[in-house]
Amino acid sequence: MEPTDTGNPDYFHKVVDCQWACPAHTDVPEYIRLIAQARFTDAYLVNRESNVFPGILGRVCDRPCEPACRRGRVEDKPVAICRLKRVAADHRDAVAALLPKAPPKGNGKRIACIGAGPASLTVANDLLPLGYAVTIFERWGLSGGLMRTNIPAFRLPAAVLDEEIGYITSMGAELKLNSPVESLKALLGDEGFDAVFIGSGAPKGKELNVPGRADSDRVHIGIDWLHSIAFGHVEKIGERVLIIGVGNTAMDCCRSSLRLGAKNVKVMARKSREFFKASEWELEDAESEGVEILVNHSPKAIQTSAGRVTGMLFDLLDYDLEGGRITNERVVGEKLIPCDDVILAIGQENAFPFIERDLGIEFDKWMVPKVDPATFQSTRPGVFFGGDAAFGPKNIIWAVEHGHQAAISIHRYCEGREVTERPARGVTLASRKMGIHEWSYKNDYNPVERRLVPHVGLAERFKKIRIEVELGFDAAQTALEVQRCLNCDIQTVFAAPLCIECDACIDICPVDCLTMTENGSEAELGTRLKAPRRSTEQALYVSAPLKQTGRVMVKDEDLCVHCGLCAERCPTAAWDMQKSTVHIPHASFDEAPCQATPSRKTA
Repeated sequence: MEPTDTGNPDYFHKVVDCQWACPAHTDVPEYIRLIAQARFTDAYLVNRESNVFPGILGRVCDRPCEPACRRGRVEDKPVAICRLKRVAADHRDAVAALLPKAPPKGNGKRIACIGAGPASLTVANDLLPLGYAVTIFERWGLSGGLMRTNIPAFRLPAAVLDEEIGYITSMGAELKLNSPVESLKALLGDEGFDAVFIGSGAPKGKELNVPGRADSDRVHIGIDWLHSIAFGHVEKIGERVLIIGVGNTAMDCCRSSLRLGAKNVKVMARKSREFFKASEWELEDAESEGVEILVNHSPKAIQTSAGRVTGMLFDLLDYDLEGGRITNERVVGEKLIPCDDVILAIGQENAFPFIERDLGIEFDKWMVPKVDPATFQSTRPGVFFGGDAAFGPKNIIWAVEHGHQAAISIHRYCEGREVTERPARGVTLASRKMGIHEWSYKNDYNPVERRLVPHVGLAERFKKIRIEVELGFDAAQTALEVQRCLNCDIQTVFAAPLCIECDACIDICPVDCLTMTENGSEAELGTRLKAPRRSTEQALYVSAPLKQTGRVMVKDEDLCVHCGLCAERCPTAAWDMQKSTVHIPHASFDEAPCQATPSRKTA
């Protein structure tokens, strides 16, 4: 193998698994270290550079970072990354004066954003400091999109939404509430916008076409029903409620039902638990409140009497599984379950009644717009999509990243440059050595288990629908949880010319991730490692030839836990611990390619 190119920004980026997994690439280890130092404001600002809504996402993010966390390779539970994000948001000082500002004089370009959800707000956040005039059109009387209408207040308080959205609108965005867009053609023509971003979400809940569906007004579409709760139009529900579907929306519906007076709530799942779309922690929260989840139930009919729902009939299913996939499905019986209300939470769809079909915007057979996945531009130049409106329902952090990428494209488009030419990532390496065996970070392994977030008691939480259930970590819990981070962005960097091949690093490595051996192909090298290679998702690090024997130092990046013992033991400082900072481009980023700037030769 050729010596590893550690100057490639993606090399060390991928090693920091949590940051790599985050769609917005938040520098997770850095903000956790800042929290450990009680520098909550700094931690919040590091968060906000990429995810824009730390207080919101610290409560309701789908947490793609946590399954990727390297801590999960040495014990069962990852670091509570999401809840530590909330710690920074809850304990910071005032930050308004520290955030970007719009320049006194604009650049003369006008941008329209349709929908005031997370994607549009991110576009505004990135473009306003560059001098763009951004107008956000929102059909409802409050901003926030699905963050406001689909996520209940007991998970995400309105005050948190208002504050973090306010940081963006106070930059100078013109927010037009109660202003549904009727015609995209008008925005592009008579109203004179230079570009349009469509972040209108996936506002149409999927229907269930079974007998009895239309015979009662007690059958509700989940996202519409949650919207009605958010705006105070629904204040009660029947005692027996069935939720059809088992995604995150279904979890919000079942927990909301309990707070509106339901005594018996069942979630009806067509498949078994390994196929559920809801996050595991959402399922746990629902079940802890007494929600029952029934698997292998397929809706067959809704029974009504005099306009009232009395029950729902289900086929009972059985499956043959092969390789984790269903290969055969059969009905093995049926079951009638009494109920007073049925809530349908079986998915969401895009809806674009305001887009004329003669504008050059192409749609696929499912009426989803054809959007470039890198630039987020539609088939009509100057019209961009993001969030659920672009590729269907995902989650908030994906919408934020869509907004960042679309803002880059809009900026380039308005300057007459190619939107397909994307600004490059960069990486900086900086040594953390303070003395012979001293580092400017804490690298002791703490075996403490993951902290549990405290909750409001069951009796108290049902008194009012807007009581926030999760309380967040206290100081003692935070102090322990931050110590569980393995500092994956502090890299073990190797300088081949300094190595004397003494094997000290190999002897001390607690996970046997280091091997000195003859070079070969990747597949062949993988058979000669000190510890068997468990995964090929991360690269093998291969050094330049060592000067004494011509062998190479090989490190299995998948196994390494960044403990720094190799660097402490090495008598010649061939190993060093260096902080890798990946520079993620945004619209305000210097678009000249950013080169790697290691502190010394790393091969």
